[in-house]
Amino acid sequence: MRGQATLFEGSNRLVYDDAIELTLQSMQAYGPSHDHWGIAWSGGKDSTATLTLIVHLIDTGRLQPPKSLTVFYADTRQELLPLAISAERIMQQMAERGIRCEVVCAPLDKRFLVYILDRGVPPPNNNTLRWCTRQIKVDPMTQALADRIDELDGNILMITGVRQGESAIRDGRIAMSCGKDGAECGQGWYQQVLPEAKGIRGRIATLAPLLHWRVCNVWDWLKIYAPLPEYGGWATATVADAYGGDEAEEINARTGCTGCPLTENDKALDTVIASPKWSYLAPLKRLKQIYRELRKPHNRLRKAGIEVLKSGRVAANPQRMGPLTFSARLWALGEILSIQAEVNSAARALGRPEIDLINAEEEARIRELIAAETWPQGWDGDEPTADTPIDTVYADGSVQPLFI
Repeated sequence: MRGQATLFEGSNRLVYDDAIELTLQSMQAYGPSHDHWGIAWSGGKDSTATLTLIVHLIDTGRLQPPKSLTVFYADTRQELLPLAISAERIMQQMAERGIRCEVVCAPLDKRFLVYILDRGVPPPNNNTLRWCTRQIKVDPMTQALADRIDELDGNILMITGVRQGESAIRDGRIAMSCGKDGAECGQGWYQQVLPEAKGIRGRIATLAPLLHWRVCNVWDWLKIYAPLPEYGGWATATVADAYGGDEAEEINARTGCTGCPLTENDKALDTVIASPKWSYLAPLKRLKQIYRELRKPHNRLRKAGIEVLKSGRVAANPQRMGPLTFSARLWALGEILSIQAEVNSAARALGRPEIDLINAEEEARIRELIAAETWPQGWDGDEPTADTPIDTVYADGSVQPLFI
């Protein structure tokens, strides 16, 4: 890697250089005990700051590089467009540096929109059906790690962009475990708690070297320093667009998937389209309306009575609502493709980037499985729609007849 000017010399010192010094100490404390490093990168502000800073520290000779460095980019196919564009540019910059970057994406049938529309699995919710994060991000990343470790001798240190203050639940986990496995306060969140996957137990640990950074530290790095040639010339300024542009730090925005069905209001997308250069993305606001419509009873099947599971147990939730009807799937597919066409037509007229909600391969697969009358496991398709009046069946087997 090439030499560059450093944050730690002369008049170029950051006002937050203490935070960066602690990050360096964290990497120096735990990095040398691992032959190989991996960086888990989502394309968001924290993981992008982590990635570009670690590479800068190596470039400037402040941090001894490992035997190998692998960046794992989690491509959920649901990223906000400014983040997706920034990720593409940063991947090009990594390639120029000779850094290995693996794009980690769920298998075709497990991708978010494909899974909903080809098998009829309802959009996720925050109560009983939050399947999305594990399926489109966690499981593919775990598999990619297992595949990479099979190619390596020795162990691997996975570096993440976890920070305190981003999530109250996350902060609680950190507070309970920040002293695990020899970690000291101020040295990041180091854990030898290993994901459950064949072939990687005992060969991976995680470290969050920006744990102590405040959001202002992150924005100073991404918007001011990282884009400068002496700090790597990284294409990180675009990341701010997904968080509010020049006001990103003030509004302290967070991002998620485009049209995330788990949030009441899509603040991330609202923030993006409030910028004149991204306003043509406004039709994406209709995605949330589609997900809400798909959850309604008339678009789904329902179990009609007591259900005996493969284990022999009786299901605790008889008459539960289930998968989407074929007509609902085809309607949603048409609506989403219409939104995509509308946005891309405006993009071409304005000379702006286009979106890719459902590509040709995904559309073909969705139509193939609908034509094959595919249902999720445990459903036959002959169940009534969920808005059909039927007798009420309780978990103990008792029945409340339908009175008409």
